[in-house]
Amino acid sequence: MMNPNRDELLQLILDVSFRREKVTLTSGAVSDFYLDLRQTLMRPRGVALAGAMILDRLDRGASVHSVGGMAVGAVPLVTAVLAAAAARDPDTPLLGFFVRKEVKKHGLGRRIEGGFEKGQTVALVEDTVTTGGSTLDALDVVEAAGGQVARVLCIVDRGEGAADAFAARGIQLEALFDRSDLPV
Repeated sequence: MMNPNRDELLQLILDVSFRREKVTLTSGAVSDFYLDLRQTLMRPRGVALAGAMILDRLDRGASVHSVGGMAVGAVPLVTAVLAAAAARDPDTPLLGFFVRKEVKKHGLGRRIEGGFEKGQTVALVEDTVTTGGSTLDALDVVEAAGGQVARVLCIVDRGEGAADAFAARGIQLEALFDRSDLPV
């Protein structure tokens, strides 16, 4: 089944975010290709498509109170999802948050910022996942703060262990695209 928005987002990713070159990933692994989805998410059409497509996925599964992820990577995607939700329903109750890598040293000293409260059911989002390490860290922080992570969604799953890592935690990784969509 053809999906013009999916096709357009994939083409944009391939045009501006995909590079064939050897790089060392956050996980420490060396890869023959690099995905810099910030390049896609910092373009008006990219942010609109990604936000709408992740929101569509959220609408088709277990409902959540809030959507969030690890700073800095997830922040543009969280914002995109919230903008898409507001465009569909200006009174949407969906909130957003982000998890800091460490406790803030000033102000209220929070590690989770934004629309998160103890007891919430949340979805975590990420642009690209490899091993899932950053999002697993966010999951641990959210659970320690009294939240329940019901879903994990990403734009691209590189197919290098993240799905298994989340499955081991009882959560299915939901990806808009996976390795088979990439010219690797």
